[in-house]
Amino acid sequence: MFLVAHTSNAAEAVAEFRRHRPDVILMDLRLPGTNGTDVLFAIRGEFPRARIMMLTTSDSDGNIQRALRAGASAYILKSMPKNDLLSVIRSVHAGRRHIPADVAARLAEHLGDDDLTTRELEVLRLIRDGYRNKQIADQLSISETTVNFHIKNLVDKLQANDRTHAVTIALRRGLLQI
Repeated sequence: MFLVAHTSNAAEAVAEFRRHRPDVILMDLRLPGTNGTDVLFAIRGEFPRARIMMLTTSDSDGNIQRALRAGASAYILKSMPKNDLLSVIRSVHAGRRHIPADVAARLAEHLGDDDLTTRELEVLRLIRDGYRNKQIADQLSISETTVNFHIKNLVDKLQANDRTHAVTIALRRGLLQI
């Protein structure tokens, strides 16, 4: 194994992939100005067989799901022991996909949970931003009763104690960003 390129942003990553066409890419989820999943989409859009491993500190459900849907060959945490990392790289090189047990368990924890609707996510974002129910109603041009209905539904779906707890859960799962 040897390193053919090292990049610090999305544009460089795409350009270096075109130039070197490496067997496997280790991509950080967080990149200046964008995220690794966007770069993964860009590279796989041009090179569908590219093998890209997401290497990150983020174990949020949303980030994991987005990366896997985008075609990541593996989603591994930076805390993974070096010998295990080398083994995963070899496995991905051989054409297999890899999700460590702890990451898979995190995904499985919420499998089958009701997805939030677009409107529920809008309400949740406004709650995160400090809006009261009446202000949310005004922002979305709906009644305050409808806002209360959406809040009740999203609190139930997220199994939260209240609206603030729902925001915390949504942030942890990657449904909302700060």
